[in-house]
Amino acid sequence: MTDFSLRIVTPDGVCYDGMAQQLTVRSTTGDIGILAGHINCVAPLGMGRATVVIDGQKRYAACIGGMLSVVDGKVTLVPTTFEWADQIDAQRAERSYQKARDILSRKDATNTDIKLAEARLRRALVRKSVAASK
Repeated sequence: MTDFSLRIVTPDGVCYDGMAQQLTVRSTTGDIGILAGHINCVAPLGMGRATVVIDGQKRYAACIGGMLSVVDGKVTLVPTTFEWADQIDAQRAERSYQKARDILSRKDATNTDIKLAEARLRRALVRKSVAASK
């Protein structure tokens, strides 16, 4: 496979800046796969597992929100949250999942509580799934 330039940067800093052979991320409308020579594009990111192939090796990450851009062969991923599988605290993700389920099971939960708990639950499920693929 041919390499392309990939830069992954979050509000917390640069997660990766180098060459890659493939990137697959979840957009708001479905998965997008990027290879060298991809057409220029910009896409909003959804919430899901990112797969990055570097030096022929697949690496997985939880990728939540943000934007993807491909301009003249340079790929820039600007997610709100990006965590490599080996950096995810699976126990913390499980606690977050349980807390969200507890809130969702309460009969006195407000609409705001429910919306926040649903978002927390989705993030926790992504992290748990990615952590399991280490």
